[in-house]
Parts: sequence; C-alpha cells; structure tokens
Amino acid sequence: MKIIDRAKAIIMSPKIEWGTIAGEEPNIGQIMTGYVLPLALIPAIASVIGYGLIGSGEVVSVSYGIARALIQVISAFIVVYLAAFVIDFLAPNFASQKGIGRAVQLVAYSNTPVWIAGIVYIIPGLSWIVFIAALYSLYILYLGFSPMMKTPQDKVVVYLVVSIIALIIVYAIVGWILALILLPLFGVGALATGAMGM
Repeated sequence: MKIIDRAKAIIMSPKIEWGTIAGEEPNIGQIMTGYVLPLALIPAIASVIGYGLIGSGEVVSVSYGIARALIQVISAFIVVYLAAFVIDFLAPNFASQKGIGRAVQLVAYSNTPVWIAGIVYIIPGLSWIVFIAALYSLYILYLGFSPMMKTPQDKVVVYLVVSIIALIIVYAIVGWILALILLPLFGVGALATGAMGM
C-alpha cells in the first residue's frame, strides 16, 4: 500500500485500517524506511524552516533548526522501535499475543497524525497543534491493540495506559540524550535544550 493511502486511511478510518493492517505480514525494515522515515521528515523539514529561518522568538538559527530536525528524525526511529519492544514485552501481562513486527506496526502507524501535524513547525507558534494530533494518535493506538496484539477488550485500557507511560519515558530519555549530543555539535547552547519542546 502506498504511504499516502495508508496515512490517509489510518487517520480517516482507523478501525477499518487496523483490520487491513492486521492482515498484512509485518516487515519492520520496510515500515521504518518506507513509512516512518518519510513521515518523520515532515516535522524535521518544517523545523529547519520554522526554527532555523523564521524563528520562534527565542531561538533563531539554521544550526538550531538542523539540530532539531536531526533529533526528530533519529528519535522517530529509536522511539518507534523501543516503544514497540516495550509493548511486545508487556503483551503476555495483558493476555495479548507477542510479536515485535505487530508492535512496530502498531506504534508506527498510530504516530501518523503527529508526524503529519508536524508541518506546523514551519510556524513555531502553531506547534500546539501537534499536541492535539498526539491525542488523536493515542486514540488510534487504543483502537489498534485488539486487532494487532489480539488484546481482549477488557484489558485494552490498562495496556494503553501502561504503554503511554512507557512511551513518555522512552521519548523523554531519547530526546534528552540526543539533544545533549547533537545541540553542542551544532553550536547550540544548553538553554536551547529546554526550548526543544518535543
């Protein structure tokens, strides 16, 4: 399935699309390079333009925009895989089926709204829209547990909550480590780490 069709379907009709995805054989490499990478480039490129050229009022530099973009792309890969690993690891605790490929599908496709909404980083003042998209992503994630991990309906909410906590922790740690490594490489001061807002 083409990336645009998949992205549109998972956003517009997630229940139906999860059923379609559940019938596909997961290919982690293709998902990461053919889906995660192109979509993660949307907020990355927007960040270079918005934070590197237009500016947010606090930080305006091409170096900062590029560093921010790299952090977003690298963290997309790391977070999708680590979050999928955690979801797969937790599966037996929620009467669900283990399967790292299915977990990668679940995490990658449910993040679609966040990556697409990342286009608003072109105008940094609109970055709050990404938070709204993240809430919708959580709803898509919720809908995906039963078809993808075969989670019984009565265990989905608890599984989702535990997964969200794990996702927040993983994302925060990965973003922090990448910021500590990449920002100095681009000559961006430590104060910008707090301005990352990712």
